[in-house]
Amino acid sequence: MPQPPGPGKPPRTPDADDLVLVGLVPLLEPYYRGAAVRDLMPEPLRGAMERHQLTPRHGAVLPQLLAAQPLTVGEIAQRLQVSLPTASELVGGLSRAGIVERGEDPANRRRVLVRLAEAYRRPLETFVARRAEPLLRALDGLTPDQRAGFVAGLTAWVREVQRP
Repeated sequence: MPQPPGPGKPPRTPDADDLVLVGLVPLLEPYYRGAAVRDLMPEPLRGAMERHQLTPRHGAVLPQLLAAQPLTVGEIAQRLQVSLPTASELVGGLSRAGIVERGEDPANRRRVLVRLAEAYRRPLETFVARRAEPLLRALDGLTPDQRAGFVAGLTAWVREVQRP
């Protein structure tokens, strides 16, 4: 969740250059709408999502599982900046659809690990690759220094948004 400025500190007023950048952010929003996402999603992933009435919030869990080792529900909650009950509900829906599997952590039997079901790994990899195409094409047009600056800026923005 975005955090307000510190106590007694007014928010920074954007200057003209800031307003150009801030104005670009909403232009990305249509790319994240349902139809645009659904059209890029391969079967069987799209079918499972639709049959089980899973939402984009459910879908947000999946790249986290593709990019990492199995995660606990708590780790998923932390990554997505949602409450533990919300993360549990999202994982439950994905589990009922067969897209993720829950299993005991061999190192700590009280912990439950969530992993992507193997049948959905390839469709999710394809989906992520399709979704990444515009970003990767944009990055290809940048110099190494510009790319590093973009990554640093985006990382700082994510860190700021996720700041407790």
